[in-house]
Amino acid sequence: MLATGMWSRQIGEDIGVSVPLYPNEHFYIITEPMKDLPKDLPVLRDYNDCLYLKEDAGKMLVGIFEPGAKNAFKEKGIVPNDFSFGEFPDDFDHFEPYLEKSFKRLPILENAGIRKFFSGPESFTPDTQYLLGETPEVTNLFTCCGFNSIGIASSGGAGRVTAEWMINGYMNEDLYSLDIKRFQKFHSSKKFIMNRVTETLGDLYGMHWPYKQHETSRNQKLLPYHNDLKNAGACFGQSGEYERPMWFALEGSKPEYNYSFNYQNWYPSAEYECKNTIENVGLFELSPFSKYEIKGEKAYEELQRLCTANIKNEIGKCTYTHMLNEEAGIETDLTVVCVNNNHFRIISSAAVRTHDKAHILKHLSSDVGFKDVTDEIICLGIFGPKSRDLLSKLTNQDLSNENFKFGTSKNLKVGQVNLWVQRLSYVGELGYELYINKDKGKEIYDLIINTGKDFKLSHCGSHAMDIMRMESGFLHWGHDISPEENQYQAGLNFAISFKKPFNFIGKKKLQKIKDEKLDKRFAMFVLKKSEPGNPLLLHEEPIYLNDNIIGKTTSGNYSFNYDKNLSFGYIKSDISNEKLKDKNIFIEIEKKKYQAEILLNPLKQANFKNI
Repeated sequence: MLATGMWSRQIGEDIGVSVPLYPNEHFYIITEPMKDLPKDLPVLRDYNDCLYLKEDAGKMLVGIFEPGAKNAFKEKGIVPNDFSFGEFPDDFDHFEPYLEKSFKRLPILENAGIRKFFSGPESFTPDTQYLLGETPEVTNLFTCCGFNSIGIASSGGAGRVTAEWMINGYMNEDLYSLDIKRFQKFHSSKKFIMNRVTETLGDLYGMHWPYKQHETSRNQKLLPYHNDLKNAGACFGQSGEYERPMWFALEGSKPEYNYSFNYQNWYPSAEYECKNTIENVGLFELSPFSKYEIKGEKAYEELQRLCTANIKNEIGKCTYTHMLNEEAGIETDLTVVCVNNNHFRIISSAAVRTHDKAHILKHLSSDVGFKDVTDEIICLGIFGPKSRDLLSKLTNQDLSNENFKFGTSKNLKVGQVNLWVQRLSYVGELGYELYINKDKGKEIYDLIINTGKDFKLSHCGSHAMDIMRMESGFLHWGHDISPEENQYQAGLNFAISFKKPFNFIGKKKLQKIKDEKLDKRFAMFVLKKSEPGNPLLLHEEPIYLNDNIIGKTTSGNYSFNYDKNLSFGYIKSDISNEKLKDKNIFIEIEKKKYQAEILLNPLKQANFKNI
C-alpha cells in the first residue's frame, strides 16, 4: 500500500510507478485570542474569495485555497525525506490580499492581532480527486493518497473502498473518478504536475463549471495538423495528453468557453456540426482513441478468454465487446479488429488508456505480444451520407455496401498512402475510421479537407460526437457503464456469447445474472418541453416516478437534430418501459422537476449499417 502523502510521487518514481501529485504551499493565520468568541462557531467558507474561517481554541483561523498557488520545494522539485511537520518562510505578500477580503466577512478580524502565520506543504492531484486503487505498473500495489487537503473528512469512505478493492482485486462500484489508472505516465512528470497543481489547489474553492477545461500544463501533445485545426476555429480540450477539438467557432465567434450552468456558448457550433454531418459529411478527430495491438499464435484464444463476445478471427472483421471482472462488472468497452493472421487491434476511448491497458495486461498471457500504438497512429473519422462519395474520390477501390460492409475493415490506398480503414460509426451515420501512420497524418488530413470542399465537409468536435452518439443510443464507459453495471442492466447483453467454446472472465457470474430479475436497468429519456440549456442536463440528476425517486441520470445533452433535451440513466421499477410511457416521469435539475418521457428506442433510427 502506497499511502505516503506528498512523498508518494517520489517513492513511486523510485520503483517505476506513476503517482501524479505534488505539494503546494498552503497558508493560514491564527489570530490572538478573541474575547467572547463562540466555541460552537461553524466553519465558514467564502468560495468567491477563496477563504475558510474557523474558531480555534478561542482564536480565529483564516486559511485560503487560492488560484495561482505556490509550489513547495520548487527549486529542486523534491520533498526532503526528513521533512516532518516543517514550515516555510513567511510570504505575507501572497497571503495579504485574501486576509483583507476576510475583513468583509468577519469585520472583527480587522483589529485582531496575528499570533501565528503558517505556510506548510499540502499535495494536490491534476484534477483534485483522490488516487486510489491498484497501480498499473505493479500488481497488487495499491495507492491511497492525493487527498487534496480533505483527507480526514474522506478517510472513512476511502479506507472502506480501498479495503474492498484490495480484497476483491477490482472495484465493485463506479470509482473511476478516483482510480489512479485514470491518469497516464506523463501526468506525474515534474513538467506537468508542478504547473497543474498551481491551478488545482484553487479549484477546490473555484466554481465547478460544466465542461470546464484546465488552463495549465496544456499543449503536451499536438496533432500533426494542430495549426490547421486552430485556423479552422477549433476550441481545444485536453484528452489524455492530446489537444483535441471540442467544437469549431463559427464566423464572428471566438473559440473560447464562456462557462454557464444553462445555455452553452458552443451550442450554435455543435448544432451546425451535427446537422451538417447528417446532411453532408463531418470530419471528426479520433486520434486520442486508445489503440493496442496483440500478436501471437495464442492471440485469438487469449482475446476470447478476456472478451464476452465471440471475437471474429477473420482479417478485416470487427467485434464490439466488453471485458469484465469476476463479478461481471463492465471493466472495458471496446472494439477488437483482426488486422492480420494472429494479429488483432483493440480500440477503446481516449480517457481510459491506462485503465484498459492495465486490465488487459493483468489477465493477458505472457505468450502473446502486447503493444500500445496510440501515439503511432492518427485516426480521422468521416461520417455522413456523403462520406462514401468523398472517400471514393480518394481511392480506386469499390466502397459499395456489398463490397465494404459495416463492421469490416480493409487496406485502402488513399492518394499515395496505404491506410487501414474501418467502416464503423460512433455517431450513427454512414462513415469510416481512417487509421494513418503518424508521419502521413498531415498529408491525409490535407487531402480530405481539399477534396471535402466538393461535399460540404465540416470540421466537427467532441461535443457534436457526444450529442450524436446519444441520439443513436450508444453508451459511454465512465458515464453510462462502469464496473458497477453488468451487461444485462445496461442492455448490452447482445455482446455476450455463451455458445463460444471459451470460458471468459465473468461468465459464471453472468450465467447467474441471466436468470435473475434485474435490480436496475438502463433507460433513455427526453424532456417534454425542451430548449437548449434550459435546463442543462448533465448526469447524476434524480429520476422520479410521481413523487418517488426511481433512478438517476448518467449522461445528458441537447439533440439539435431532434430538438430535444436528451438524457440516459438507470431506473429501478417493476413497471415496464412501455407502461412507463403513460406515467408521470420527472427529472430533477436545480431542484426543479421537469416532465420527461421514456424512450422505447433511440431518437435516431437511421439504417446506416445497410446503406
